[in-house]
Amino acid sequence: VLGWALCFRVIGLLGAPLWEDDYFRYLWDGFLFYETGSPYGVAPSEFFGDPNISGKFQQLLAGINYPDVPTIYGPTVEYSFLLGHLISPAKVWPLQLIYLTLDMGLIFLLLKMANIRWVLLYAWSPLVIKELAFTAHPDGLGALLLMLALFCRYRQQLTWAVIFLALGVGAKVFALLMVPFVLWRLSWRYWVIFFLSLLILYGPFLWQGDSDLAGLTVFVREWQFNSSVYGLLVEYLEPPVTKLLLGSIFLVVYFWLFFEHCKQPVWEMPRGDIIFGLFFLIAPVVNAWYLLWLLPFAVIYPSRWSWTFSVTVLLSYAIGLNLDSDQYQAFELPLWAHYLEYGAVLSVCLWEYREKITKLIENSFKKY
Repeated sequence: VLGWALCFRVIGLLGAPLWEDDYFRYLWDGFLFYETGSPYGVAPSEFFGDPNISGKFQQLLAGINYPDVPTIYGPTVEYSFLLGHLISPAKVWPLQLIYLTLDMGLIFLLLKMANIRWVLLYAWSPLVIKELAFTAHPDGLGALLLMLALFCRYRQQLTWAVIFLALGVGAKVFALLMVPFVLWRLSWRYWVIFFLSLLILYGPFLWQGDSDLAGLTVFVREWQFNSSVYGLLVEYLEPPVTKLLLGSIFLVVYFWLFFEHCKQPVWEMPRGDIIFGLFFLIAPVVNAWYLLWLLPFAVIYPSRWSWTFSVTVLLSYAIGLNLDSDQYQAFELPLWAHYLEYGAVLSVCLWEYREKITKLIENSFKKY
């Protein structure tokens, strides 16, 4: 398992990023962080034509998508971008090496938490290998930190648990979904350690008046890609109304899951697969690499729908730019890709939970 996992990732390290240009932003952020002390607050477009920017970094600027939007990445991953810049400026291979090494660490961690049969699905997952070793997406770093937090919480290493949790939140806001589950029943001093860790992460940038908030605001307000339920409802409702409706439904289900979790006499691993799955179901944007947050939980709580999704989500790369088609805009996803991607997941869900669905319908008829 480990040998082939490493081989697959080394192939990615020796290759070039597939179907993606996000790494231009990572490399630029690392450069800007090194030169100015902060990657935040300034959109890449403001440096277009700047004579002080050398040729190789001008090439990075030319490859950045949405250059008018400041960076949306949290401080934890920005430090990894900085490390990549220090190793080799304007080169993607340091980030590929960093993230594949961390991913191997996550595989070792999962071997302590789940059956090796299910760890194999993660270790050999084409999606994981593509997104981390080939494309150098930083979500694997956040997923590792989150799983370390949950593992330490389970082992009663509480200080480390809240520190890793804060680092995970600093990597991406997705980790906020697990904060209540980690901090549940902990004394106030661990809450203090958590918020103090966040302050240490964000403090230097907030002191300069910058953070990832500006970019995230634009992202939340304007972006839509590869959505399922949101994409259907927004055809009939205004985007703010759709977000409010789906957000409210999600919060009701989320807190129900949390209170069910709280009923356990001892702490157990939360159902992150269901929580992240529902979140992606209602989200306006579902990029393929987002599933890196879900799949570690799918190792601990295996399900057919989650691993099916890890395959079909690769259809989200069938955009106009990658299809080299004049029929679709650069980042437009054809309807057939939507239907195949989510139709397969829905079909597997219905088949996997057919007995529960049948019983639910029978009980409903009996009550009627």
